Amino acid sequence: MARTMRHQYYALNKPYGYLSQFSDEARHPGLLKLELGLPKDVYPIGRLDRDSEGLLLLTNDNRFKSDMLDPEGEHERRYWVQVEGDPKETDLRAFERPMEISIRKNDYTTRPASARVLEGLELPDRNPPIRQRLSIPTAWIEVCLTEGKNRQVRKMTAHAGFPTLRLIRKGFGSLDLDTLAIEPGKIQELTQEEAYQALRNA
Repeated sequence: MARTMRHQYYALNKPYGYLSQFSDEARHPGLLKLELGLPKDVYPIGRLDRDSEGLLLLTNDNRFKSDMLDPEGEHERRYWVQVEGDPKETDLRAFERPMEISIRKNDYTTRPASARVLEGLELPDRNPPIRQRLSIPTAWIEVCLTEGKNRQVRKMTAHAGFPTLRLIRKGFGSLDLDTLAIEPGKIQELTQEEAYQALRNA
């Protein structure tokens, strides 16, 4: 009798500088360097840029992975973004309207998103620290999308006039780094119910 595969789900707080794949590439470290002890059949869902941080989900459940990546599902992704400049709420209304950006050298029109200023947010410094010009202020904003194109958040903030300095994926649906309380470079196993609840709430 064939054995039934046990589906497994993990949440990783990916540190800056790591690829969203297990192998190294062009001298950049992959996830194997984090020594996570994951089963061999578990892989990341989607990608998080090497220079981005935050929540990355991993699984061996192909149906869950497919549902999470389905653009028609419009699953919410939340990002905390440190930007150059001093955006006001009126500036951030630009995210509510479709933007014309370039994705892999092709023109792309974004779906309506949302953004708001995060007042008084204080986070530990990144290692290495961001490149900051002393004469220009910085601010933190939260950006919520229902799609995840290549470097989309960075391109949208630049389009709005506020280049990204630091980007942290904060949440997927009901999964959130605050409630998961995962330290950078660490993982937490999720139950199947927790994983699919996040999908339903995304």
